[in-house]
Amino acid sequence: MNFPSASPNAAQAAHDILGSVQYQGRKASRQGSEQRRQAILDAAMRIIVRDGVRAVRHRAVATEAQVPLSATTYYFKDINDLISDTFSQFVERSAAQMAEFWTGIQSTLEAMLGRCDGSEQARRQLAEEVAELAVRYVQHQLRERHDHLLAEQAFLREALLNPRLRGLAHAHRQILQQGITHFFVAIGSRQPEQDAVLLTATIMQMEYQGLLDGVENLDSQAMLAILKRYMNLVLGL
Repeated sequence: MNFPSASPNAAQAAHDILGSVQYQGRKASRQGSEQRRQAILDAAMRIIVRDGVRAVRHRAVATEAQVPLSATTYYFKDINDLISDTFSQFVERSAAQMAEFWTGIQSTLEAMLGRCDGSEQARRQLAEEVAELAVRYVQHQLRERHDHLLAEQAFLREALLNPRLRGLAHAHRQILQQGITHFFVAIGSRQPEQDAVLLTATIMQMEYQGLLDGVENLDSQAMLAILKRYMNLVLGL
């Protein structure tokens, strides 16, 4: 198994998505105005996390951002532009964070694959290590990035109702999925794209369940068992 090129490719895939994000609202021409525009987008995201997308209104965002109402209408001519750009920034930041994640775990993944000589015992060990890594990822998301996950759920639901967000929703899903695809290529999966779709869906469902039940009620052992079974199937065990 030749892993060293897989993790950089995973990080690059996230960077590619990062570079593809486009904004709809008025662009800032000066540093000070960019800071104000940024404050408006951050305020809109806080409202979405706290109160939901439908609570995003120019006046509410201006109050939250502590800027004049005229500032929100200057940068965003309507609420759709403001919501779209808020989620564009969300996708952009998610891509940057995922690129950093893949870069950060490169040595860990290289070590995992370096120990795998193709034997059944080694493949079982790899399946367990990957499953444990995925569980830790979900736990970290729920404990350290709780608001991010709430924003994600709000974003994905809004994309069902707002056609303008569907391209962003697709790009957002690709952020994790493409990285996992590169990983499955590295471990020799016969269907890396399909395996990545399934693992991405499993992780997102676990995150959603964790939001519903609370991280303190997270059944990590059940999660580990599910992920180990899945990885055993991928590795032909």
